Amino acid sequence: METENYSVVSEIVLVGLTSSLEMQLVLFLVFSVFYVAGILGNLLIVLTVVSDSNLHSSMYFLLANLSFIDIWVSSISVPKMIYDLFKEKKVISFQGCIAQMFFIHVIGGTEMVLLVAMALDRYVAVCRPLHYLTIMNFRTCILLLVAAWTIGTIHSLIQIVFVVNLPFCGPHEVDSFYCDLPRFIRLACTVTYRLELMVTANSGFISLGTFCILIISYIFILVTVWQHSSGGLSKALSTLSAHITVVVLFFGPCIFVYSWPFLRVPVDKFLAIFDVVITPFLNPAIYTFRNKEMKLAMRRICSQLLSFRKLF
Repeated sequence: METENYSVVSEIVLVGLTSSLEMQLVLFLVFSVFYVAGILGNLLIVLTVVSDSNLHSSMYFLLANLSFIDIWVSSISVPKMIYDLFKEKKVISFQGCIAQMFFIHVIGGTEMVLLVAMALDRYVAVCRPLHYLTIMNFRTCILLLVAAWTIGTIHSLIQIVFVVNLPFCGPHEVDSFYCDLPRFIRLACTVTYRLELMVTANSGFISLGTFCILIISYIFILVTVWQHSSGGLSKALSTLSAHITVVVLFFGPCIFVYSWPFLRVPVDKFLAIFDVVITPFLNPAIYTFRNKEMKLAMRRICSQLLSFRKLF
């Protein structure tokens, strides 16, 4: 019986987004601005919620955790993407590629569950206002947060455990700016039909299922508001339309990439930009900067910082 002798792949070559120098310069400026603005905006939200006692409620607790997660969503792949823009050969170690895929799916799965928890919080606030403080207490928030991180970690581990044991003998080039399961699996020197189906069933199901749950919950909220007050419907619709926009931008690329196991079109890497660059930038503006209490809290913090600075 002959044994197959697979060479060890030590690094993965990333094709990136473009080879045009002019486009690389434009993308460098755009991505840098979006990344820094997103990090600063989300960090400001976390610090505001932690430092202001008026914001110590379930809604702001979940918002702060969403901002914390968004910091990591973009930080996992965007800094390297920006760094690689002007490099002729864009490479990442095999172990680094595995780690990047692991953390992408941990953070992505956690954010999906957290968005469901936030929708649940709004549903209880609108549909069960008299029981809101009893249902959405601190213990419930902690349980929801633990559940989100647990589901995200399990979701990632289930896939990574199978991927790390695949044989790789070349090629080792990925047509993207980061490592992700669909393209990485195709580099294996074996038949990956079943593994691709498993990834579709796992990532595709959690993406599509979570998206449907969120849309249904928003519909329930709008119907409830309409039944109790037709005047409040326009305000609720205005607020939820912004939330739905972020949900579509976040889940759209995930559903597109993971719901079809044999997708080979290069458009997926451009759609991924919405997840890692655009959505973390938009979340602070849509979920918090439009909120009056949050804006007042930020003004109070700025006033305190200015007063503290005048003392010196």
